[in-house]
Amino acid sequence: MNEKRSFKKVYRRYFNYDRRILITAILAGLPGSLLGLVLLWTGDYSSKVQLTFTLFVVGGWFGFAFALRERVVYSLRTLSNLLAALREGDYSLRALASRNVDSLGEVMFEVNALADTLQKQRFGEMEASALLRKVMDEIEVVVLAFDGEQKLRLMNRHAERLLSGQAERLLGRTATELGLEECLQGEAPRVLNVAFPGSTGRWELRRGKFREQGLPHQLVVLSDVTRALRDEERQAWQRLVQVLRHEINNSLAPIHSLSDSLRVLLARRLRAPDWEEDLRQGLDVIGERAKALNRFMVSYAQVTRLPKPRPGPVEVGEWVKRVANLETRLAVNVVLGPSLTVQADGDQLDQLLINLVKNAVDAALETGGGAQVSWHKITKPSPVLEICVEDEGPGISNTANLFVPFFTTKPQGSGLGLMLSRQIAEAHGGTLTLENRTDRTGCRARLRLPIR
Repeated sequence: MNEKRSFKKVYRRYFNYDRRILITAILAGLPGSLLGLVLLWTGDYSSKVQLTFTLFVVGGWFGFAFALRERVVYSLRTLSNLLAALREGDYSLRALASRNVDSLGEVMFEVNALADTLQKQRFGEMEASALLRKVMDEIEVVVLAFDGEQKLRLMNRHAERLLSGQAERLLGRTATELGLEECLQGEAPRVLNVAFPGSTGRWELRRGKFREQGLPHQLVVLSDVTRALRDEERQAWQRLVQVLRHEINNSLAPIHSLSDSLRVLLARRLRAPDWEEDLRQGLDVIGERAKALNRFMVSYAQVTRLPKPRPGPVEVGEWVKRVANLETRLAVNVVLGPSLTVQADGDQLDQLLINLVKNAVDAALETGGGAQVSWHKITKPSPVLEICVEDEGPGISNTANLFVPFFTTKPQGSGLGLMLSRQIAEAHGGTLTLENRTDRTGCRARLRLPIR
């Protein structure tokens, strides 16, 4: 077995493809040449004629053999040069005899067609790459790419400004050396308070994964949100101050007025027979307003200190039926949906759905209509549970203030129910939206929770 392999190895070494073509061409002409020489030397010809024709036959024989070898080898070398150029990225070379009329022409034609296709793709890639670089340089975000060893491999112009350095000097350095290790750790998206060499502020971090040449990379995008967050914070503080001023003035104004009236009453020497009753009523009003102000502050604390959800299995059908049965003013119609279980904080979901059902019943009682709760499963793009709470009330007149804290149109409302409900939904990774119904008058609340 080893001898056979050694023979093949020696044979391939000394009889390569070029030599095998030559030997094959010589063997192809061997029968005819030998026959001609035999007839020549056995015939009645002079020695001069025999030698002349012998040289002519042998020369032609070997000449055609070498010419055939050269022709085949030349075509293969041409094809090899074309393929090597394509491999090196040079798409300008073309084969001359590329007409699709024979087998060699078909091969050359296909190689030329392949070169044209690759050249067009290269131009497309160059244009797309130039556009990508232009976009990366123009967008007002910092773009960074790290390889599996957390070495910086790509950055845009804004990243150079942020790190106060040129790309040639920064590329290849690790995230730790650049002070960016925090960007590759923790959850994303999130907001960071980080001081970089070129800028200091608050940054929104987004991170994703991609592959280049089969190797994993991480893409980091940083957006400066300092100005936007400051504007939002300023607007939030302005709204909060307005709400606090309004609520506190509503309580302090009657307290101040009554306290002045009671002071004048007590300062009189001659008092009315029922002055004690007036004093008692005034103090009761002051006490009620003080309690109302205290309830307001407790409600505000409830908004700012919503506890983190403690997930557990919640069977949707039982949850919806239980909450619907808590409403005694109006029978809430429950439209049964599929049997589903979600991972969520059951107490917080109860509070959320109670608020929605209560609002639906309040609206329905205004017009004498009804209210119903239904649920179904949405599978695309990701599985979610959608719960619809519908009423046949007057609908929503002003959608801009639905989730504004302490804004309410109800005489005894606190303006916190919808805000707390949305906070609970978002804390569970879901959403809460309200809209007017299109099939009839009334409102529809849509609660979506992810199914894990």
